[in-house]
Amino acid sequence: MRRGFLLLVVMLLTVPITVWGCGGGNVPQKKVVEVPMPKGVERAKILLQNYAKGQPLGSEVSSFPEIVEEAKKTDPDKAAILEQGLAELQKNPAKRQQIAQDLLKKL
Repeated sequence: MRRGFLLLVVMLLTVPITVWGCGGGNVPQKKVVEVPMPKGVERAKILLQNYAKGQPLGSEVSSFPEIVEEAKKTDPDKAAILEQGLAELQKNPAKRQQIAQDLLKKL
């Protein structure tokens, strides 16, 4: 009898806790936050910093012309430096760290 009573008490305590825990009382709301993508020279600086740290050239190389075009809209002088430097990076990927560091100093 005592064992049955204990089992009943345990069940009566766990069922409300289980149901309450699954109730979804305070469900976090989804929030969309838009982060603006850096453009032009700022975008190039991010890539160059990664190359200066040793990151290898990847698929982002295909976006170099787009980055240069964006930079031409805001700073044509830096865009010219950037265009030359990015071309040099593609020609000599083994020297990317030094090229990226030099290019960052110029920008």
